[in-house]
Amino acid sequence: MSAQRSAIVTGASSGIGRAVAIQLAQAGWRLGLIGRDADRLAQVARDCGGNVSIAAIDMCDTDAFSAFVAGFGAVDLYVSNHGILDGRREGELVEAGEVAGNVLAINLASAVGALHVVLPGMQAAGKGQIVLVSSLAGLSPLPDAPAYSASKAGLVMYGLSLREALRGTGVGVSVCCPGYVSTPMGGEHLGNRPHEITPEDAARRIVKNTLANKRLFGFPAPLWPMALFSLLIPEGLLRLFNGDLRFTVKK
Repeated sequence: MSAQRSAIVTGASSGIGRAVAIQLAQAGWRLGLIGRDADRLAQVARDCGGNVSIAAIDMCDTDAFSAFVAGFGAVDLYVSNHGILDGRREGELVEAGEVAGNVLAINLASAVGALHVVLPGMQAAGKGQIVLVSSLAGLSPLPDAPAYSASKAGLVMYGLSLREALRGTGVGVSVCCPGYVSTPMGGEHLGNRPHEITPEDAARRIVKNTLANKRLFGFPAPLWPMALFSLLIPEGLLRLFNGDLRFTVKK
């Protein structure tokens, strides 16, 4: 009988993280779930059933996350999904510097720091899979959320670089770039959200492609190819495509 597979999912108290956790639980995985809201996290654990450990952790607190990982044990799959959306507020031309710094600290710096808590155990075991949940904004920059776009672009480049560095070690790295997903975080986005999909649909795509060790993937189909080519097409054409996607952030 094969050993039960184990996964840690960050940002698991709602949205994509919750949907990924439930899908993995239904497939029989042992889970470690991290989120900021203890009550919502406890409800996700009840929804998952089975073998679930939870911890309400600020992911900028690397020591707290390290303690959780040490107690959890071997990790076969690490889903780095935590992050925030922030940017230009109503009445502003550009986002505030404080907002930008906070977004970069949470979305990029804490994600990289947490990854390196999990990675040594995978390297020692000679196996494991990591997925960094970035965004289409990491490929097609948003003028209303520059730091968010930068943080997600950083995850894309870090993940793809790390994948190549780990080639041949048994540890795989995938990078996922979702578009609009109907999550509580998405509710902070005050603007048009074309081709929005459900968290459950996003979770199915993330789990399937990650377990297949796909290098880079994104969705939904109408937006994914446009994002890939956004840096190559003329600026005027890009503005035409993105003209109805301007937004502000509700906080």
